Amino acid sequence: MKRLLFVLNPQAGQRRANRFMPDMIRLFIEAGYMVEPYVTGAAGEATEVIARCPRKYDLVVCAGGDGTLNETISGMMAAGLDCPVGYVPCGTTNDYASSIGLSPDVMQATRDLLRGRAQTVDVGIFNGRSFVYTATCGAFAKASYTTPQAAKNVLGHAAYVLEGMRDLTAIKPIHMRVRADELALEDDFIFCSVTNSTTVGGILQLDAQLVALNDGRFEVTMVRNPVNPAQLSSIIVGLTTQSVPNDMIHFFSARRISIECDTPVEWTLDGEREPETKNVTLENRHSAFRIMVPRHVNSAPFQWQKEEAEV
Repeated sequence: MKRLLFVLNPQAGQRRANRFMPDMIRLFIEAGYMVEPYVTGAAGEATEVIARCPRKYDLVVCAGGDGTLNETISGMMAAGLDCPVGYVPCGTTNDYASSIGLSPDVMQATRDLLRGRAQTVDVGIFNGRSFVYTATCGAFAKASYTTPQAAKNVLGHAAYVLEGMRDLTAIKPIHMRVRADELALEDDFIFCSVTNSTTVGGILQLDAQLVALNDGRFEVTMVRNPVNPAQLSSIIVGLTTQSVPNDMIHFFSARRISIECDTPVEWTLDGEREPETKNVTLENRHSAFRIMVPRHVNSAPFQWQKEEAEV
């Protein structure tokens, strides 16, 4: 019988996955899996548990937010598990889930992953630590981890927007020296996002035609510090209409990025806080893991490959 490890974060989003847990397990069993459920109790626990797992699973499924997916992938990479991952998005914003076409309905997402196909996707490495879809600093970056969980549960996506708006009053420009493949930049920036996703925090939206999650490259968005109303207007128009790059927004793709800052800067990886640092190196690990995607997803943001065997 096939074996399935099921990891559930009971605190994610509005805790809506909790009441579906028995039904989700029933679907796994009906699909022919012997299920080992694990309910996390603290941040980072999923990574620790999976990293100690023997290499015996045919499928690992996590239910939670993008942070839970990050912990799951990090644990699997540490353990050397090469089976596909199934993701049931139950967080507040679910950026990565939106990018790969996963349903926001818990039970539909569960059915889709069981009937889906395994698709290889890239993973980012930030100073040696894995991230699935984004490394971000500057404006709005703090909103993901400073917004209280209770506010996230009640307000959902609006909680991030409100927290990000409050953060605007305290924005300080960051002087950065950036090298990305053959590109070199030096300027004052208020926002930097290195992504493998079409949306970040529900705030930054990228054209899906410009993004491929398995092309071995990141999409990088860097917003210069505005010094007059016209420049601020250019930023707002560019981000809201996806008219990038422009005179205030650098937008490019790269396999490897190094960033040096004059002062220590806080980053977030998949919505979780990373300690302050002056220097970072980000590398794209091409097709590092496989994730189950619905069969009806047949366009961007993937470079489609020959379909793999069903799980």
